[in-house]
Amino acid sequence: MTAFVRKHKVLTIILGISLAVLIVLGAIFFVRANHYKTHFFPGTVMSGVDVSELTAEEATDKVSRFVADYLLTIYARDDQKYYIEGPSIGYAYVPNGEIGQILEQQNAYDWMHEIKETKEQEIDLSTTFDAQRLETELAGLGCMQTDQMIAPEDAKIAWVDDSYQLVPEVMGTTLVFDKVLNLVTHAVENGETELELYDHYEDPVIRSDDPQLNACMDTIETYYGTSITYTFGKQDPFELTSEMIQTWLNVDEDYQVSVDDEKVTNFVQQMASTYNTYGDVREIKTSLGDKVKIGGGDYGWVIDKEKEKAQIYEDLAKGGHIEREPVYSQTAKKHGVNDIGSTYVEIDYTNQHLWYYKKGELVLDTDIVSGNLSRWNGSPDGVFKIVYKQRDATLVGEGYSSPVKYFMPFAYNVGIHDASWRGKFGDQIYLTAGSHGCINVPPEIAEKLYEVLEIGTPVVAYYREKVYLTAENARISNAYSYISEDDYKELKKKDPTAVNPKPDKKNR
Repeated sequence: MTAFVRKHKVLTIILGISLAVLIVLGAIFFVRANHYKTHFFPGTVMSGVDVSELTAEEATDKVSRFVADYLLTIYARDDQKYYIEGPSIGYAYVPNGEIGQILEQQNAYDWMHEIKETKEQEIDLSTTFDAQRLETELAGLGCMQTDQMIAPEDAKIAWVDDSYQLVPEVMGTTLVFDKVLNLVTHAVENGETELELYDHYEDPVIRSDDPQLNACMDTIETYYGTSITYTFGKQDPFELTSEMIQTWLNVDEDYQVSVDDEKVTNFVQQMASTYNTYGDVREIKTSLGDKVKIGGGDYGWVIDKEKEKAQIYEDLAKGGHIEREPVYSQTAKKHGVNDIGSTYVEIDYTNQHLWYYKKGELVLDTDIVSGNLSRWNGSPDGVFKIVYKQRDATLVGEGYSSPVKYFMPFAYNVGIHDASWRGKFGDQIYLTAGSHGCINVPPEIAEKLYEVLEIGTPVVAYYREKVYLTAENARISNAYSYISEDDYKELKKKDPTAVNPKPDKKNR
């Protein structure tokens, strides 16, 4: 009996304790439930703001402070960043009762389950700001200072450092305030925290990848890759460099490339002046061993300026490195100071003698009779070449007609030929009884010379004394001693002892 009583007492104590525990737990449950009628559950996050254990008023205040800390980062060119802070523009949260409504919808009696989970939700963060202050803040940013803005520039082709180059565009940093203000206002209104202005600058119209610009540069680079090396036998070559060609180019406003024709013309003229030997004064070592200087005549190198110019244009269009001779209208036997070579005819009018050399070896020589100086028919002096050869020719002039067997002209209508009517050659015959201008040689010599003399062979003819030639053939053949009759008359007035008597037209 006693044991039963003790057992009953233990159960009573246990039940009492259990009931007490239940009462305490129930009290705690209802206390917490009552708490969560006015406070948010733990883990409640509204638009990124943790409002756990806060009342609706406290949560609203915390969201307001969070919104007030708004910061808009503006990304500009040149890796620049600018900021607009919420407080500076009066940025603020505008409560709309949504936070309180969410709290009212919260089931406080389910707090034991809800406190175990994170509850994130987006709320309407309606905001307000001072538009005038925003405009003032924007106007103060460095990227909006007009005096610091760099205007955009189109890509172009320009002459830079002695050559045409494609100058890239300048993107610039020019912004239109009103356009940027609209962008910033929209970003602030929508609570955006970043704004890029990269695509909102005033940009150049023409960029480096413009097809017209690149086509122009392709054309220019073709010219830049072109050079012409002119060769002159064993003489040093002369190069028309790509750098020189660059200075000839013109690029118009439509980026069309052209070559300055005047500069090409001047170049060809300069080259002709440098390398032409036509009519040049040459120093000749005579067969008698001394040296004489003789100019005039029509022998020598002559660059064909029009054809050379046309060839340059053709070379430029083709491009690349080109090596060639100039285009000549007339050539000589060799290049260099002695362009006559070692095969030539030498005529010494003063000594009335002719020599023919072939490859430096004397082939034949003879006395001659040249043009009659007293009758103003002096033979032309200078450096010429055999123009052609003719058998059985008839030489016709004013008041005469002379058949000859071998005619070898070298200066206009003046040439070397046989003179069967003469019984004597050499001496001083030419001064008073000379020819009409041709070079008379014995028939047997004429025949031999005709057989060995080639067309184009240089002819060096000279006087050792001062002679004035006024005959028409001397003028046409560019004789060294040619002088017009008017100039000769003036010369005689100044110097009555000038060589040659006054022209007697009836004897000419």
